[in-house]
Amino acid sequence: MKKYLQGFLHLLFPSICLQCGTDELSDSNILCDSCIQQLPYTDFFSIENNVVEKIFWGRISLGASGAALFFTKKSIVQILIFELKYKQNPKAGWLLGRLMGEALQKSNRFHHINGLVPVPLQKSRQRKRGYNQAQLLCEGIAAVCQWPLLQDVIQKKKTSSSQTHKDRLQRGGSASIQFTLTHPETLYGLNLLVVDDVVTTGATMEALGNCLLMAQPASIGFAAAAYTLH
Repeated sequence: MKKYLQGFLHLLFPSICLQCGTDELSDSNILCDSCIQQLPYTDFFSIENNVVEKIFWGRISLGASGAALFFTKKSIVQILIFELKYKQNPKAGWLLGRLMGEALQKSNRFHHINGLVPVPLQKSRQRKRGYNQAQLLCEGIAAVCQWPLLQDVIQKKKTSSSQTHKDRLQRGGSASIQFTLTHPETLYGLNLLVVDDVVTTGATMEALGNCLLMAQPASIGFAAAAYTLH
């Protein structure tokens, strides 16, 4: 009965590839295999001193870091990120997470990781969206790499408008007050990988990383689904 119902729903609301429109979708049920293969992969996870790591030079000491895909305007990557953040489409997060996991697994620079930390959202925004997109990315990575997902170990605090409009140099070290640790004892001695959707200036990761360092982990790395080309 369930099979017939699914078939009927597919006739009414056919699933098609977000990029090319075909109904011959991959297991992700959001893109076809051909469009997945044509995504703009960066290979940053396998490259030491890549452009993502250079963002944080002189700001915070990070281990191996990178991003899986290039983000440009009017691209399929932008569509996926938009679906994830604004269209309440968790499938986009799981696909991006699995792609990140596959890229991380191919690199020998991340085999020491034993804890995934999703960049937290403010509670009000998470309630509105229905999920934390970074956690969906972590779930996709964990499905591939079998790394533990550390949930609710850090929370994002609401920042004042005056703080939000200050640039990084004006904020200085005070940027770390955006986050607070909830279970620091669970992070001690771990090799953490912080996960977010898009990296641009690195301000969020800098603030979050400084907060995580108070728990004395063995190392902190950073992985984004996409890197914004400037």
